[in-house]
Amino acid sequence: MTREKAPAPLVVVGASAGGVEALRALVSVLPPDLEAAVLVVLHLSANAPSALPAILRRAGDLPARQAMDGDVPQAGEILVAPPDRHLVVADGGVALTRGPKENGHRPAVDVLFRSAARARGPRVLAVVLSGALDDGAAGVTAVSARGGQVAVQDFDEALYASMPRAAAAAVEIGDQMPVAELGALVQEWARALPAPSPEPDAGETQMDQEVDMAELDPAAMHDLARPGEPSGFGCPDCAGALFKIEEGTMVRYRCRVGHAWSAASLLARQSVDLEGALWMALRSLEEKAALTDDLAHRAGGEGHARTASRFQESAREALHAAELVRKLIAEIGGVAAGVELAGQADDA
Repeated sequence: MTREKAPAPLVVVGASAGGVEALRALVSVLPPDLEAAVLVVLHLSANAPSALPAILRRAGDLPARQAMDGDVPQAGEILVAPPDRHLVVADGGVALTRGPKENGHRPAVDVLFRSAARARGPRVLAVVLSGALDDGAAGVTAVSARGGQVAVQDFDEALYASMPRAAAAAVEIGDQMPVAELGALVQEWARALPAPSPEPDAGETQMDQEVDMAELDPAAMHDLARPGEPSGFGCPDCAGALFKIEEGTMVRYRCRVGHAWSAASLLARQSVDLEGALWMALRSLEEKAALTDDLAHRAGGEGHARTASRFQESAREALHAAELVRKLIAEIGGVAAGVELAGQADDA
């Protein structure tokens, strides 16, 4: 009787801004006989094909391709999440889903990391490379909680250190590594792993529910219970109520249909939405001023002086309000730029 082959250990890698360079450098130092499968999420535009698999094939010795629904990760190969699809580890293979976005992203790093932690427990190594904001921080918390290992790119080497810095803070990692050393760590980790052993069934957990929501599982989507407590905030993607989830020092938010946000990502999205609303208000005021000015000229031309005067006053009020909104847009832009510069200073 032949023994069924154990699923390959998983190296799950997340990156965003500046991540292509870091991924190329990491892949270039991985050996062709790597004893683990590599799953990659890079934040991508939903409307453009990804050239990342071809880039990674040229960068090193491992075969790289875009993941397909139902693929079984094999040791010594790289699977890349396609645009606009979450890459979820489930049932011995991977699933591609259009589940709710996390931190405004699909694919999202947290979804991959969390699902890998649930499926493979201690046989997962999570690697966080260059990127803005903090997608991946909740995911490494899940990996660490299930006995997996976490590694992050050295802050000084990363083009954008926010993602590795947030991940390191989430699991209290003291050391960060240059990508070349991360490659050596991946090899040593895969070689040193003991044979897999069955884990005790912990019953339905918050992690299970969140992974099921990423897979658009009907039972999870229809479940009236939601992790966390009502936060008083609204979801930017669907306007539903957000529930606050606290994990150690981390605070994050998830709505009833599954959209998930870290505090930093929620703040960034709120700033974008606020600016958009102000631009709409400015446009409406400018149009009102133009229309009432036109009506004033028409009324004056027809000899209705009092009506023309009322329209002129309305036009002046609209222009005054428009100037206030214009100044507010400029001030908000200055504050946002200051926050960004402060974040870059923290990353330096």
